[in-house]
Amino acid sequence: MTLKGNEMRRISAAAAIGILGATLWAQGGAVQAPHPSAALPTQHQVDALEKKLADWAQLGYYREANAAVPEPAAGEERVVFYGASIVEFWKTRGAFFPGKPYIDRGIRGQTTAQMLVRFRQDVIDLHPKAVVILGGTNDVAGNMGPMTPEMTEGNWQSMAELAKANGIAVIFTSVTPSTDFPWRRGLKPAEKIRALNAWLKDYCASHGTTYLDVYTVLTDADGGMKDGLHLDGVHPNAKGYALMEPLTQVAIDRALGKGQP
Repeated sequence: MTLKGNEMRRISAAAAIGILGATLWAQGGAVQAPHPSAALPTQHQVDALEKKLADWAQLGYYREANAAVPEPAAGEERVVFYGASIVEFWKTRGAFFPGKPYIDRGIRGQTTAQMLVRFRQDVIDLHPKAVVILGGTNDVAGNMGPMTPEMTEGNWQSMAELAKANGIAVIFTSVTPSTDFPWRRGLKPAEKIRALNAWLKDYCASHGTTYLDVYTVLTDADGGMKDGLHLDGVHPNAKGYALMEPLTQVAIDRALGKGQP
């Protein structure tokens, strides 16, 4: 049997979707792998996947917005907020620091590997005084395939080294709590998140980097996010962000030498 070009593309895409999935989940940004017995993906799914693979790190996501960002004004204490969906949604679900020269560069669903690839474009080239980095949830979820804690830790270290080499103060935010991911059930991530945060806190202490602990105010006894502070067990609601924001400002002040060490 001879397969036509479109059929070959759909079969190849089905194999790729088994690893990466067809589309980003609307909230967490994760990708779902189909069951082996599922039908071949639609042409729309194939096109969506090919588009995603063409820009795996999503360098195009903020390209136009970055081009419109002016050079910092004299004395401006610009801060870039950098991460995945919790950062991206901060500017619409939280107050997001009115009047402050803070720039949001979160992209839903991203892993720290993707964040590392776009770090120069979306952080360094914007010339901030500091960067607030919040990522790791999607590593634990395996959004782009299995990741070990060491892989996440290495990506964090590389981002910190890039920032410091460019005179940018680093604030590492703890991974936010969760006991389950709506887009990938059954992973039991709570203990993995605790372990990553313990490593991150130690790294910050030994490398002169600011550690921002939002985990403690958000978490319940089981390692999930407290009732009333989240939308889906992973993403904070307005009340969750309201708890995070003053802690974040204190951490920024400290990183910029205006607060207590």
